[in-house]
Amino acid sequence: MERGFWGTLMWPLEWAVEWVLVAFHALNTSLGMPEASGWNWALAIAGLVVVVRMLLIPLFVKQIQSSRRMQLIQPELQKIQKKYKGKKDPESQQAMTAETMDLYKRTGTNPLSSCMPILLQMPIFFALFYVLNGLSQVAAGGRSPAGPLGRELASQAERSTLFGAPLSATFMSSGDLNTKILTVILILLMSVSTFVTQHQLMRRNMPESALNNPFAQQQKIMLYLFPIIFAVTGVNFPIGVLIYWLVTNVWTLGQQFYVINRMPAPGSPAEKALQARRQKRGKEHKAFTVPGLAKDAPATEAETDEENQGPIRNSGQRQQPRRRKRKR
Repeated sequence: MERGFWGTLMWPLEWAVEWVLVAFHALNTSLGMPEASGWNWALAIAGLVVVVRMLLIPLFVKQIQSSRRMQLIQPELQKIQKKYKGKKDPESQQAMTAETMDLYKRTGTNPLSSCMPILLQMPIFFALFYVLNGLSQVAAGGRSPAGPLGRELASQAERSTLFGAPLSATFMSSGDLNTKILTVILILLMSVSTFVTQHQLMRRNMPESALNNPFAQQQKIMLYLFPIIFAVTGVNFPIGVLIYWLVTNVWTLGQQFYVINRMPAPGSPAEKALQARRQKRGKEHKAFTVPGLAKDAPATEAETDEENQGPIRNSGQRQQPRRRKRKR
């Protein structure tokens, strides 16, 4: 059976996915787990998540740094947006874009860095979908495997079940009640883990000043949009893919919890808690700074008084102008 254009494009990733699955399956078997056990293959899928996420750690570190920079440069971005507010002519729009890009360049900020780990995981996600979806064809000899997942292992993986539900079955294509129940439970767990991840990000790792900007508003929308996405798309994916998705969410939740406690965003409640812990231990707390961002930037209009008599102090009181002595 020919793979077609999309199948040929996905072949290298399918090959890698099959090698990782077979390697973890052999490891689990050597530790005493039955070869045809659904738990054996489920743990192999979890092992695939661990391998992928370990490889993405360098990108995750860059994502954290980019997210911090994005939060710290929000006041400067708001100044640029306010400067060109209401100006719809091409020259003003071009100037605003140029100033924004210059700010990104000076501070080493890349808005797309926060999306890179997710974007790089999606091909692996679809490769696993193709591997699980093609188990029956490989087991019947109608399709050649991309890697070491031959007919015997493919047949074994296809017959394996978890709580009575085949790992290659989907909610929509199966009439089995166990499959439908397990799919619903996995989708609910995925939704809960995603909600908790986004909630702790917004409540613990974002300063109050950043909760009203467009970036925070997008986070709030995604907080309630992801469960809907999971419910709509999850019913079409095999249970094995849903397991991969759930384990990925749990990894993200734990990884983010560690980062928030050890490397919180500047000005966030988590940073204040970290500073208090370090002061209690007698250690110095060094705040995260962005290279290229002016420390003594001019005050915004919101930070000055109505009569333009100088910047307002942090306490909220107006700095009174000093009287100059006249020469007699």
